[in-house]
Amino acid sequence: MLTPHDTPEPATPHPADAPPGGDPLARERAHLAASRAALRAMREDVESLDLTDVTANWVNAAVLNAQIEERIKSLADLSHTPLFFGRLDYVREVAADEEGTAPDGPYRAERFYIGRRHVHDPAGDPMVIDWRAPVSQPFYQASRTNPLDVALRRRFGYTGGDITAYEDEDLTASGDGAEATSRLLQQEIERPRVGPMRDIVATIQPEQDEIVRSGLSGTVCVQGGPGTGKTAVGLHRVAYLLYAHRERLARTGTLVIGPNDSFLRYIEQVLPALGELTVHQATVDSLVAHVPVTGSDPAPTAIVKGDARMAEVLRRALRSHVGRPTESLVVVRGSRRWRVPADEITTLIEELLARDIRYGAAREALPQRIAHAVLIRMEQAGEAPDDRVQNAVARDRAVKALVKEVWPPVDPAKLVLRLLGDADFLRAHSEDLLTDEERAALLWPKPYRGVKSARWSAADAVLIDEARDLVERTPSLGHVVLDEAQDLSPMQYRAVGRRCSTGSATVLGDLAQGTTAWATPAWPEALHHLGKPDAHVEELTAGFRVPREVIAYASRLLPAIAPGLAEVRSVRESPGSLRLVRAAEGALLPGLVEACHAALTHEGSTGLIVPDPLVEAARAALAEAGLPALAPGEETRADARLTLVPASLAKGLEYDYVVLAEPAAVVEAEPTRGAGLRRLYVGLTRAVSGLTVVHEGELPEELG
Repeated sequence: MLTPHDTPEPATPHPADAPPGGDPLARERAHLAASRAALRAMREDVESLDLTDVTANWVNAAVLNAQIEERIKSLADLSHTPLFFGRLDYVREVAADEEGTAPDGPYRAERFYIGRRHVHDPAGDPMVIDWRAPVSQPFYQASRTNPLDVALRRRFGYTGGDITAYEDEDLTASGDGAEATSRLLQQEIERPRVGPMRDIVATIQPEQDEIVRSGLSGTVCVQGGPGTGKTAVGLHRVAYLLYAHRERLARTGTLVIGPNDSFLRYIEQVLPALGELTVHQATVDSLVAHVPVTGSDPAPTAIVKGDARMAEVLRRALRSHVGRPTESLVVVRGSRRWRVPADEITTLIEELLARDIRYGAAREALPQRIAHAVLIRMEQAGEAPDDRVQNAVARDRAVKALVKEVWPPVDPAKLVLRLLGDADFLRAHSEDLLTDEERAALLWPKPYRGVKSARWSAADAVLIDEARDLVERTPSLGHVVLDEAQDLSPMQYRAVGRRCSTGSATVLGDLAQGTTAWATPAWPEALHHLGKPDAHVEELTAGFRVPREVIAYASRLLPAIAPGLAEVRSVRESPGSLRLVRAAEGALLPGLVEACHAALTHEGSTGLIVPDPLVEAARAALAEAGLPALAPGEETRADARLTLVPASLAKGLEYDYVVLAEPAAVVEAEPTRGAGLRRLYVGLTRAVSGLTVVHEGELPEELG
């Protein structure tokens, strides 16, 4: 039951002008002021630390200073961000005093304020509890049917960082068990969004909280439709894991991988707002940027290059460089000559190949294996060589010359260059793996003379990354978050999987939003390529961002693009949030300008999503109408109200109001109709408050 202090209407927030005299709102504001003062004192304590003569050398001093600076930054008080957003009141029995009565009656309340970071007073007593602490979990999980010992849950409403309302939920109240809807929670979800993505720490739902707090050791895959908060869940999971396993992840590192730079700029402020400053962000393309990407592939070629079979083609091509000696090896030590027959060296090579260790590691092991064979002969002759002798033999000129001949160094980029430019070499190592048509698609129209002259594509860079890992192991991180994963090819999954081979991952995506020609058909297959076949798959079906009318309209496409997926059930009903506008012939651009003008009369951000070929014409029309538009990723500017978004870059972005241009043209801009319909589904589901579809031509028949 949600109850206000001064009115009987359920779910009504307590107003800021509540009656004076014992005013609970005034007490909460006082606690907020005291908490902010305590946070400032914590920061000042760190700033006042004297590090003179604390460390033994300048290296330790530099490391310690960096840690202090990071701590100071993490204690920053963001005035526009609520320091706490909720309160939990527990009721515990206490022992009666010697006169038979308890201090405050038979019970005493324990109270915890839940916020974005921990704050304590000068005595060390907590004033605000970090939302990630175990004691905070009931704020997200407690209910009337399972109160978790919570008597009362209070939510706070803020305006500009100041408490303006509060709302209480009595979890001890009797009733039929139906959960009331929090109006403050609803208002926070619907709050206009201008600029980059915000954290959702105050609005995390129970099913989201379970994913956020799942353990570090396991990989989690989250299938979530538009507006279900999967991206926010992934980012908050990183923040939680850094809280629960900070020392371990400080050693091994964390990484967030997004689909493009615009998306990364959109989400880059979420983790710093939660006090986490050390999480790196990247795209798959930036992870594998071993060569400059100046070319592009047609879809059939990119599909073959992204196929997992290419990993075996590369492995075979690399191992083909390993030869066999034709003559015995002779090592001279002083006046003695030690001979190792060619067949014995061949056996050593075969043993290393059978172990299937990385090419570079095996190449480094071979000289030691040969030296050990020489040492055995020395011992049989009565000598007593030690490890220093073995190392010296391994460095012998004859041994080094032999290893260079039978196990030569291989440059990964040159290996891929030869595969894509030499038809005979490609056929020799893909005879039973690829068809003639696939080999023809892989081969470059003309051979390139060298790595620097080649026009590498993004898919080529992934192949080079695979080849590099075959030569030398890719370093692994402790945890990786992979967002918009449905658009990755199998080879891209392998590239990401190498970065968390000894760690875990959080995989986020929506199969219905896969817009690449190689988009993921099913999560088990994707997780297999990632190297995490035992990952647990969770599906989020409750929508909190997209209005019910908008998601229902977009879901008409699901039978055509993802027939096995459940439709998102939006908890937000917003009559009038969907408008379909038919423009007169030749009047599409004026219709878009008019729709943008109407959207901008509302508070919040507006995104104009247009087919990629229409971007420049739309920009010119907006400028002529006095509506300059930003590009995706520029929303951090204070004047960010209208963003012109190519349909190909809309994925992962959100705007209060969206104007979508010509759905049929969005579909036709993609190489296949299936990819086009999925691209349209993405565009239709970017709106948080309202969607206007402006079209001159007929709508796709899948929309009814």
